[in-house]
Amino acid sequence: MNNSLQDEASSFFGAIERLDPAFDALVDVEARAEEVCAGFIWSEGPVWKDGALFFSDVPANILYRWSPKSAKAEAFLEPSGGILANPDFVEPGSNGLAVDLEGRLLLCQSGGRRVVRLEADGRTETVLADLFEGRRFNNPNDLVCHSSGAVYFSDPSYGFKGHEASPLREMPWNGVYRIAPDGRVNLLVRDLPFPNGLAFSPDEKTLYIAVSDSRWPRVMAFDVQADGLLGNGRLFFDAVPLLKRGLQGTCDGLKVDTRGNVFATAPGGIAVLSPDGQLLGIILLGVASNCAWGDNGGTLYITADDVVCRIKTATHGTPFRFC
Repeated sequence: MNNSLQDEASSFFGAIERLDPAFDALVDVEARAEEVCAGFIWSEGPVWKDGALFFSDVPANILYRWSPKSAKAEAFLEPSGGILANPDFVEPGSNGLAVDLEGRLLLCQSGGRRVVRLEADGRTETVLADLFEGRRFNNPNDLVCHSSGAVYFSDPSYGFKGHEASPLREMPWNGVYRIAPDGRVNLLVRDLPFPNGLAFSPDEKTLYIAVSDSRWPRVMAFDVQADGLLGNGRLFFDAVPLLKRGLQGTCDGLKVDTRGNVFATAPGGIAVLSPDGQLLGIILLGVASNCAWGDNGGTLYITADDVVCRIKTATHGTPFRFC
């Protein structure tokens, strides 16, 4: 475990940029981001489970558990990505995490190139998907559970050394997939350059997909059809204007509150978007990777480079998607 990991800190950092009065109903005027632990290489994929925050340090190949009671981040699973250290992988560890309808932890294993479920003993891994049409996935990155029991996940090639130029790559695209409750895997999207974070609208009729394209960071929206497949892809939020302001980062992870507002990582930190894609405000943190509601659903935990922080919100995350 990294000796530089800190106990829960009382330091506050960042700033809040309010662009629309509607923002005040989502993030209180006196709210500030607070660092809770630090010392990681690249923190990612947070999810709240059983009164604690689980998150990945992808390059370090460690899955951490942070508890408000101990106020410490402790290694929960190492290696977390299904493989040991490997020079062919720059991101060997777990990345996105989710909790299924039975409360079990799901992991995108970047190094193992698969999606797995961690069973109740906290150690046994059940592989949910590792192949599509006989070919291994790239590096599963983020995932979200549907109330039907289906699991949707993204599969860019960020984990390989050389990314898309890696000789290990078997898929000719960076895709988004659906694992049906019976285990069948469907390819949903194949024409996005770098699909990343995923989140459903509260009614599950829309799937949001963050695209971490360094030249055109954006969030796309897709209709979820009756059969669980996707249609009518459209631009929901264009983050290029934030890049032009000189803000760092990209569209990576995102979550949705009970009112349909989208909290998306974007250049500068967390962009808070209305259900119609209007930018309401920004929680300015520098480079952020993902976020998750925790506690009672009214605290947003954010993985931001080498730190994990939190901010109280006046809105709440939805059940099974405090992730």
